[in-house]
Amino acid sequence: MTRVQTTVTALSMAAMAVSTLQQFLLGALGPVLVVELGMVPWQLGALVASGFAVATVLSVPVGALVDQIGPRRSLVVLFLLSAVALAVLAVARSPWWVAAGVALGGVPLALANPATNKLIRSTVEFAARGAVTGWKQSGVQLGAFVAGAPLAAAAAVVSWRWGVAVLGMLSLLGVWATTRLPVGDPLPAGPTRGSVSGRIVGLAGFTLVLGLGMAPVNTFLALYGSERLDLAPPVAAWLVALMGLLGITGRVTWSRIANRSPDPARVLPRLALGAACAVGLVAAAEVAPWLVWPGAIGLGIFAVAGYAVAMVAVMHAAPEKVGGRAAALVATGFFGGFTVGPPIAGLLVQIVGYAWMWCAVALAFLAASLVGGTLADPRNTRS
Repeated sequence: MTRVQTTVTALSMAAMAVSTLQQFLLGALGPVLVVELGMVPWQLGALVASGFAVATVLSVPVGALVDQIGPRRSLVVLFLLSAVALAVLAVARSPWWVAAGVALGGVPLALANPATNKLIRSTVEFAARGAVTGWKQSGVQLGAFVAGAPLAAAAAVVSWRWGVAVLGMLSLLGVWATTRLPVGDPLPAGPTRGSVSGRIVGLAGFTLVLGLGMAPVNTFLALYGSERLDLAPPVAAWLVALMGLLGITGRVTWSRIANRSPDPARVLPRLALGAACAVGLVAAAEVAPWLVWPGAIGLGIFAVAGYAVAMVAVMHAAPEKVGGRAAALVATGFFGGFTVGPPIAGLLVQIVGYAWMWCAVALAFLAASLVGGTLADPRNTRS
């Protein structure tokens, strides 16, 4: 990578990480928050959903705004609002204040993909965009890792509030880094395929169903390990961290493969199918607890990669001048799945238990595989 590509990759990863931190914090700290704030599982799911609900509503108008003001200004706003949202979360003393912090975090969540996609298209040559996009989307998994292992350790030794506050202060460094980033005229977009509008809507449908499956995993995996598999809360949080670490590998690898393909959408069905198999291992852990670990690994490699590959497909399909809006529309589908998924999953846990909840998640991934299969361009015969 060139120096500019390295800088863009690091900044994009940081933007994706801080914009999603609140959601992963709730998942990793679920066992602690349920006790400290007196919550039940469906309330935890509803808190996660509040941020994604805001992002779902704002994604399309925010994407249009990014197309107008450019990626650099958009990223400055993203880092500032993320810092404020984390500060609110750090001082929260009730579920309502947690909800306020997470809802505020929905704004940078809506900004993240349009702004970073626009940044990559303005600074990175077409051939390198798959790798850079994969690393960029892996910023989400970096956030999952930070929320999992280090913060869980801080919660056990000092207080989770101090850890969240430090993360908020670190977010302010992103503002400084963004102001020093040169962003020139957009580079050539590279080839596009198929009907842009139809492809983008189809990709949004895929990410919607993918999000329905992925959101309960992020929210309840650690709690499942603690409540059903008798793992200590710090050990259960390592499930989220492990999924995040393997998610980095999965996103970078599959994004490179997709970018080299004449039709990146052809990769999507196999990722969703792999995710369904991984969920089967997690569900089977009630009988053989050790299976939860390879299940978490599989979710990182397959499920987590799906959204990154969808973003690669957006770059192949959409003209640069509407790149922000196209990325926002696909993100809206994903956020919609994350809005609906956690509350429903929480209710399933309370009413019928984790086993049926994991079955529902597996069905969502299987549905995503079917939707992804409809997106392949028939003019392309090789993947």
